[in-house]
Amino acid sequence: MGWLPRLLWRLLAVVALKLALLGIPLPGLPTVPFVLLAAWAAGKGWPELDQWLLHHPRYGGSIRAWRQHGAVSRRAKWLASVMMAASIGLTLLSPAPMVMKVILPLFLTAVAIWLWSRPEPVAQ
Repeated sequence: MGWLPRLLWRLLAVVALKLALLGIPLPGLPTVPFVLLAAWAAGKGWPELDQWLLHHPRYGGSIRAWRQHGAVSRRAKWLASVMMAASIGLTLLSPAPMVMKVILPLFLTAVAIWLWSRPEPVAQ
């Protein structure tokens, strides 16, 4: 792989990790999907970061479960669902444009249905 594709994969991994870090204190901005995106991008062009993420004490298990089985823990499903419901509620109470008040709940409901359709990790 040339230096430019490697640089672009690394840039995507760094941006995703920064968004994941922002998602820790900010409600409505998810953390785990950005960590998964960072791990995916790192796997394409930054093997050291990929290994670090796979062995991370907090996120490594989620990344491995996602890669091996497309699995999401029940705790993560509940947390994501609560955050999506809160985002919908805040949007409906805000002065956001009506189009956002219609599209966001539809989109997040579709995401929640997809999320709950994912298998849960097998206990090891």
